[in-house]
Amino acid sequence: MAKAAFMAGKILWQEICSEAQRAAAADPVFGKALVGAILVHEDFTAALADLIGRRLGGNAAERERFTTFSRDAFRGQPDLIEAAGRDLWAVVLRDPAVAGLLPPLLHFKGYVALQAWRVSHWLWLHDHRDAALLLQNEASNALQVSIHPAASLGSSVYLDHATGIVIGANVVIGDEVTILQNVSIGRHGELPMRSPRIGRGVFIGSGATILGDISVGDFAKIGAGTVVTSDVPGGCTAIGNPARLTNCPEPASAA
Repeated sequence: MAKAAFMAGKILWQEICSEAQRAAAADPVFGKALVGAILVHEDFTAALADLIGRRLGGNAAERERFTTFSRDAFRGQPDLIEAAGRDLWAVVLRDPAVAGLLPPLLHFKGYVALQAWRVSHWLWLHDHRDAALLLQNEASNALQVSIHPAASLGSSVYLDHATGIVIGANVVIGDEVTILQNVSIGRHGELPMRSPRIGRGVFIGSGATILGDISVGDFAKIGAGTVVTSDVPGGCTAIGNPARLTNCPEPASAA
C-alpha cells in the first residue's frame, strides 16, 4: 500500500512540475512564485506540507508549525498523499473551468482546507487533540471551512467554492462526494446525538443543511437550500425545507 501511494504521488508530482515549468516559462513574474511554491520542493509531500503552512500560518512561526504537523502526518501515513492526489484529480474531472492540476493546488482554498483536515484527523487519531483542534480553527479562520478532526471523509472529495462549510464531529462522508458553499452537516436533537452518514458520489448543493442520525445513500443529490433531517435513499434527489424526495430510482418515502 505504501509503495502504491508512493508511485501515485510520484506520477502526480511529475505532472505538477511539468505544468509549473510551462507556466514559469510563459510568465516569468508568476514563475518566481512557482519556484518557491512548487519547483524548489523534492516531492508532492514537501510541497503540500509547505502549502498548508503558507495558507494557515499568519507568521513565520505558525507557518513552520503547520508545515511540520503536515509533514509528520504525511510521513506517518503515506495513504494521505494518495488521498490528496485523488482529491486533486477530482477537481480537474468535475470542474469544467479547470484545465490542469496546478491551478486548484495553488489557488483553490477548498482543496487546501481538505488536506488540512486530513492532517488534523491524523493528529486526532494519534492523541494530539489540541494540535488537531488548533489546525481546524486556523483552517476555519483562514479558509472559511471548518471540518472537525473527528469527522471521517473519503477520497476524491471536492469542496467547490468552499466558503461557509461546516462539517461536525463524527460525520461520515464517502468517496467522490461534491459539496458546494454554505453547507452544514452535523448533529441534531437530544442526547445521544449522532451525526449524518453521507454515501459515495453524493452531490450537496449550496446552502444545504443535513442534520441528525440519518443516512444519505450513494449517488443521492441534495438540492440548494434543502434541509434534510431524515434518510435519503440512494439515487434520490432531496429538495426543499423540509426535504421531499424526487427522481428516485424506485418509490421511496418522503424525507
